[in-house]
Amino acid sequence: MHILLTRPLEDCSEMIIKFKSLGHQVSHLPLLSVDKVDYEKINFSDFKGIIFTSANAVKFLDLKSIDKNLLCFCVGSATEKKARSVGFQNVIAAEGNVSNLKELVLQNFEKKNGRLIYISGETISVDLDQQLLKEGYDLERIINYKTTHNQKFDKRFVEELKLKMPDMVYVYSQNSALSFLNFIKINQSKSLWMDTNLMCISEKTSSILNEIKWKLAVPTQPLAGLNCPGISSLGIHPCQ
Repeated sequence: MHILLTRPLEDCSEMIIKFKSLGHQVSHLPLLSVDKVDYEKINFSDFKGIIFTSANAVKFLDLKSIDKNLLCFCVGSATEKKARSVGFQNVIAAEGNVSNLKELVLQNFEKKNGRLIYISGETISVDLDQQLLKEGYDLERIINYKTTHNQKFDKRFVEELKLKMPDMVYVYSQNSALSFLNFIKINQSKSLWMDTNLMCISEKTSSILNEIKWKLAVPTQPLAGLNCPGISSLGIHPCQ
């Protein structure tokens, strides 16, 4: 099976190794670049809990003055893994989506317990901070990274991709979907994806790519760590 992964290399290197070890061909098309954003110094002693909606939020956080026993809410297992790897001890992980993460906070953190700090990227698909504020939480959002669309792609890679189109492509965010749509249009490959299964993190992400004709477009949770998405109904088992 030929699989196309679209996250930055650091975020999908384990998946590349996993898929290759199973005998699959893997192509890598990083659609977004992720860069640190400077932010004002934070007094973490003012907060009783911290919320991460991506592993990048953990990666770009200045960890020197943080009590690693601070209650830590993570959107999914990949973010949880990153948080634990930098020393956080008290970590709770949701099932990979922000709606589930919100419920996790509601169930495990009482408003009277104190303030929460939400660390995120510049662009978010769900305004979790506003939702929790409406629930009565005392919360502050800090932006510590941003994503930008990659505009230039290796011409040789593009031509090789056209000659052997992937059987499956993973798209992990609405931002990535917009970038992927732009890539398809720029490289005039709109009609070449009819035998490719599109795996997206959500229906909203999938809908951005609706104008492309896919074999199947499936909203599903992406690989969390090295767990594979629930696509057995397609008869496709890349992780077996």
